[in-house]
Amino acid sequence: MWKEKTLLMDEKAIGRAIRRIAHEIIERNKGLDKTVLVGIHTRGVPLAQRLGRELAAIEGRHVPVYDLDISAYRDDDRKSPIAVSDAGKFDADGKTVVLVDDVLFTGRTVRSALNAIMELGRPQFIELAVLVDRGHRELPIRADYVGKNVPTSRKEDVSVQLKETDSCDRVVLREEN
Repeated sequence: MWKEKTLLMDEKAIGRAIRRIAHEIIERNKGLDKTVLVGIHTRGVPLAQRLGRELAAIEGRHVPVYDLDISAYRDDDRKSPIAVSDAGKFDADGKTVVLVDDVLFTGRTVRSALNAIMELGRPQFIELAVLVDRGHRELPIRADYVGKNVPTSRKEDVSVQLKETDSCDRVVLREEN
């Protein structure tokens, strides 16, 4: 059982983080040519969609947004085959793929996503955008774009709640009872 400990981000802070990450993506890539966003299920998908809308508002052009189910690539549970929305239209070759997820923790989810993306083509670059980086990496993976760094203990949990999945926007630090 988890008990809420601290509110880390409210709706406004989440919006500011997404806006900042959008500007950083544009600046780092000198625009949006050949850029696609890929949200990792579950909460990475609405974050990627929000980021796509923000990029479009800034640059005045649409950035393709896909969602990625990495269940088949997890090393702790094998469930289903690779699933990318509009997979028939998804072409990673030569693209800058920005993977989007809610929380970066051990790095295992990102490793699974990398494996899935590489089966779909050969991107020129793969970048990682996360709303929260909580540390405790088990693999040599780091985010290129971070909304908020939150040092945590292993007994704590970061809960991202989004309107699209949870009816509110907030990030909460929780601890075990």
